[in-house]
Amino acid sequence: MVAVVAEVAETLKANKAAVVDKARALAEEVKALKKELEELKKAAMGGEVDKMIADAKEISKDKVNTLPDITEEEANEIARMVGLGALKYFILKVDPRKNMLFNPEESIDFNGNTGPFIQYTYARIQSVLRKAGSEAIRLLGDEAMRLEEKELALIQRLVDYPAAVRQAGDEFSPAVIANYAYALACDFNSFYHDHSILNEADAEKRALRLVLAQTVAKVIKSAMALLGIEVPNRM
Repeated sequence: MVAVVAEVAETLKANKAAVVDKARALAEEVKALKKELEELKKAAMGGEVDKMIADAKEISKDKVNTLPDITEEEANEIARMVGLGALKYFILKVDPRKNMLFNPEESIDFNGNTGPFIQYTYARIQSVLRKAGSEAIRLLGDEAMRLEEKELALIQRLVDYPAAVRQAGDEFSPAVIANYAYALACDFNSFYHDHSILNEADAEKRALRLVLAQTVAKVIKSAMALLGIEVPNRM
């Protein structure tokens, strides 16, 4: 089991140097898109972009205010992350050569191909890891074991991350990263729906799934950072 997870980690490390160059190129493309947004704000659209951001923030605030024991400051900060993430992702997930029409309600949908859906997946994993820490559940096992089909699919998706970054850099298309992050989030949620993590009776399987979830969270955070999108620790 450890060998499988270690192999994924080594694959990511081995591709790190090549990925860095592509990531830099992608970051420049994202920066250029951000500049275009700023120009739109100053141009004929007037305050339309500001209104788009305000609408996304307001809608997201209604979504996160249901968290228990949340302070007003934390709620506003999460709403800021989710609102801006919704707008950025909605724009960046589309091929830059295509036109798009921003829809605030659609952009904040927690069940679709949206920034908030991916952010929520990250927050969900952080919740699992916090609970594992509070219960002193170890994150590493010692024995090899048979992997479930959805565990293997999740590992394969993780291995594909460097290639997705390279492709995005080659094509100057942040949409490749956006849609990779969405696919990874979908794979994790499908896995999480079918397989328990913290309630898994087998300690070795539980340890594997915790490390797998932790790795998914790291890659989601990395991919979203390339898009200039923050991910909250809880939602």
